[in-house]
Amino acid sequence: MAVDPLASITAGFRSWRHVPFADRADGLLRAAELLENGRDEFARIMAAEMGKPVAEGRSEAAKCATACRHYAKHGEEMLAPVAQGEATLLHQPLGPVLAIMPWNFPFWQVFRFAAPALMAGNTVLLKHASNVPRCARAIAGLVAGAFGRDDLLQAVFVSGKEVEPLIADPRIRAVTFTGSTGAGREVAAVAGRHLKKSVLELGGSDPYLVLDDADVAKAAKACAAARMVNAGQSCIAGKRFLVAAAVHDAFTARLMDEMAAWVPGDPLDPATKLGPLARADLRDELHAQVAASVAAGAKPLLGGFIPSDPELREKPYYPATVLSEVAPGMPVFDEETFGPVAAVVRVKDDAEAIELANRTPFGLGGAVFSADPRRARRVAEAIDSGAVAINAQLASDARFPFGGIKDSGWGRELGRHGILEFVNVKTIRL
Repeated sequence: MAVDPLASITAGFRSWRHVPFADRADGLLRAAELLENGRDEFARIMAAEMGKPVAEGRSEAAKCATACRHYAKHGEEMLAPVAQGEATLLHQPLGPVLAIMPWNFPFWQVFRFAAPALMAGNTVLLKHASNVPRCARAIAGLVAGAFGRDDLLQAVFVSGKEVEPLIADPRIRAVTFTGSTGAGREVAAVAGRHLKKSVLELGGSDPYLVLDDADVAKAAKACAAARMVNAGQSCIAGKRFLVAAAVHDAFTARLMDEMAAWVPGDPLDPATKLGPLARADLRDELHAQVAASVAAGAKPLLGGFIPSDPELREKPYYPATVLSEVAPGMPVFDEETFGPVAAVVRVKDDAEAIELANRTPFGLGGAVFSADPRRARRVAEAIDSGAVAINAQLASDARFPFGGIKDSGWGRELGRHGILEFVNVKTIRL
């Protein structure tokens, strides 16, 4: 008899919510071991399904293990009762949570939500992206093996049209979604109609500000890595590089050198740094953004074309691309570019850099490069986003809250804020 995934996790929640924190932590620690021991196989699955180079896939699996260990160690403390006058505040699990996850980081996106959610006593219904079904099955199998039960996380394989009934189902108590802003609006609308708590991590057009006193070589290296991670298919990738006029030419030259080193290759080859994009239509959309920006005055310095080589064209690859003389009104400035395209913008001073950084509907992340920590901090505080790195590539980290504002969504994952998203803060007053 086929298992009903939602019925399974609903039944599982009834007992899981009462399992001691120590036992939940033990399960997460076993999950961490399985992630690390199986990282080669998981990386091959990611490479086969969405083109991620195996070196990045292994790192992704290892990062998931760090999240599991973090919540195993700190989850009970984060959820401990809080005495407040004559009252006690309890943090109790909500119940089954629907996780609608994307393909670009098919393991990390799931575990950064699932590790804290499971530690808090919730169960998970995973609706993964349609192009990574093997990843979904592998994650469900890993969680079942780690916790010794298969009613804590179940994968469901349905079309996008079948998601709305899942959100509406009264057994689902909350929804978490990572994906495009347009799809996020639809999920939020359905969740709102049914009064379901939701967390949305959506698109981004992250600004990286290179001030006139920045170490150009270090900034270019970090910016290239920020743009090229996962072939540029990351909401939190650096996308718009706002560079002070005094260092613009030197930075742009170094950025071109750094990005030129990312050569397309077989994602199953451990030496490959740049894999293909996940789908041909995504490459076509990206190239259309580049072409329209060039037609509007952007200057292509590197890449910016669909490869003529039949194999690279079919896979589908897009080369590392650098555009200079970018300005508002161009697609690569105004829109999210989901691929290896760096848009370089010349700015005259910090004030203009901040103004252009914030001239976007998005607000996910960003970075500032400067030799003066106080100056960098002032600029970082003025950027409208959920996170800003100083003199480094911005990356999510299990220890710190992650999420955006404006069209980049609401709510937080990771850190203490992340584990509190899916709990009922109950006041018991004597």
